[in-house]
Amino acid sequence: MYLLSLKSEGLAHLSYIIGNDSEMIVIDPRCDISEYCEIAARKRVAITHVFETHRNEDYVVGSIPLAQRTGAKIWHGEQLPFLYGNAVKNGQVFEFDEFKLEVINTPGHTDESISIAIYDSEFGDEAVGVFTGDALFVGDVGRTDFFPERTEEVAANLYDSIFKGLLPLGDQTLIYPAHGAGSVCGSGMASREFSSLGYERKFNPRLQLSRDEFIRVKTQEHHYKPPYFARMEKYNLEGAPSIDNSLLPPISAQDVTKALKNGAQLLDVRTPEAIAGLFIPGSIAMPSKMIPAYAGWLLDYDKDIILISDGDTPLDVAVTNLYRIGYDRIKGYLHDGIHGWTAAGKTFDNIPGVFVGDLMKRVESQEQLTILDVRQVEEFEEGHLPGAMHLYLGYIPEQLDKVPRDQPIITFCGSGPRSLVAASILKRNGYKCVENCFGALAACKQLNCKIVS
Repeated sequence: MYLLSLKSEGLAHLSYIIGNDSEMIVIDPRCDISEYCEIAARKRVAITHVFETHRNEDYVVGSIPLAQRTGAKIWHGEQLPFLYGNAVKNGQVFEFDEFKLEVINTPGHTDESISIAIYDSEFGDEAVGVFTGDALFVGDVGRTDFFPERTEEVAANLYDSIFKGLLPLGDQTLIYPAHGAGSVCGSGMASREFSSLGYERKFNPRLQLSRDEFIRVKTQEHHYKPPYFARMEKYNLEGAPSIDNSLLPPISAQDVTKALKNGAQLLDVRTPEAIAGLFIPGSIAMPSKMIPAYAGWLLDYDKDIILISDGDTPLDVAVTNLYRIGYDRIKGYLHDGIHGWTAAGKTFDNIPGVFVGDLMKRVESQEQLTILDVRQVEEFEEGHLPGAMHLYLGYIPEQLDKVPRDQPIITFCGSGPRSLVAASILKRNGYKCVENCFGALAACKQLNCKIVS
């Protein structure tokens, strides 16, 4: 028996492979399924079962294409009317040569959530491990805010799922959650991706609470809910569009101009420094690694996407990240990148970078300007520059009326990349004097700037 984990960077999503010499099981696969198939081919086994611990909200699950490629059967919780796969019941057991899997209903994060316990058939009767989905994380538990009309009920369900369904498996049981630190499906997760029920029972802050305290804390938590979650929920209930694996074509500067007039979105995935130096007016700046977290807030699913890259920024990372959250209208990339654009005589712009020390001098001189802090509210409340205005990056397009247009705007975040995205959104919406503070709070701490909370 072997167990492998595959991590989707940016989403902090964890999928798993468990198998033996004759067959392989995949749990919570992502939509780009090639790696699962390659591992199966390398081990010369068949993928026979695909399990979903719940209907995921933050990425497109790959169960259907994986089943189509391999003939595997799909299994998931019975409390939702999935248009594909098979429902499982609490306590249902799946027998394999060296191990068995047992389904445990663990509602709370979602109603149909299940966990899957692993038993080594050749040794003791106690569980070796458990795939906990989004019920229990390393250092945290799943969010329970998807049902605002049932807040106390679902929080109570999650508590009972953990204390009556998971912890009784025993302290020796290793846990394999569906997400790690950085996921939008929880907060406060540990950076390590391994733990046991015994360790979580003793040290996980949420598991130190009484049932009433747990419910109170969970109902008062603040989580951001990107608008793309609704599309992921639909795709993962009914099935998502298939991925186009053909090579993206280069598109000339002239044709990009025409596409923009027809409503296409120009997505610049280069490094923050490159984008700040020179970018195309109207483009959205979003370095590849930021796509999983912010594309779902800022890109329209119903419009074509054209990418801008360069030799230092591979396109495949951006394309994969877009596909994983359901963007399937990627039409190509700007031929020769920014050089091709400028050589064609097209206009360009830049976003000036601001050094923290200079920003502090401008503030001290009482220059009329707005420091726009675009971090999450929890980060802002922990520490920010005096007088800074807070507006979460994902909310900017819908709340532009809150951002003044009659003075310079300096965008600000933890270290610079998020605020660069914000600056490009402001520029795209007609703001003229926009600057970005590279280094931002990280640099402020090094220079001992005044920070308030």
